[in-house]
Amino acid sequence: MQVPQDLRYTTDHEWARSTEGMLRVGITDFAQDALGDVVFVALPEVGARVERGGRLGEVESTKSVSEIYAPVAGQVQSVNTDLDDNPELLNSDPYGRGWICEIRPDDDRALDGLLDPSAYAELTAE
Repeated sequence: MQVPQDLRYTTDHEWARSTEGMLRVGITDFAQDALGDVVFVALPEVGARVERGGRLGEVESTKSVSEIYAPVAGQVQSVNTDLDDNPELLNSDPYGRGWICEIRPDDDRALDGLLDPSAYAELTAE
């Protein structure tokens, strides 16, 4: 299982990467593996306000349907429309082309409340 060192993580298996005042968000390798083959992704609306831990979207796989939760409070600035035609990008490239959305966080220190890579690796090792 991959746990990139430049990301922060939630206990619900989302990741966040800081990029120029935004946070790019996706689901982790652990999450996509547990889901199985992803067949549909419900993306949030651009401009939507989200609360930390609130519903951000939904992922449907051959095994189940799972909600995606916002790792931080803020406003959705963009979504990855490539997932509309290629939802399997969540399986093949969860930390790259399989990102879900970008959020402008309400707080510049929003990442401080998330797990660092070693804490996330420990969480998923159990």
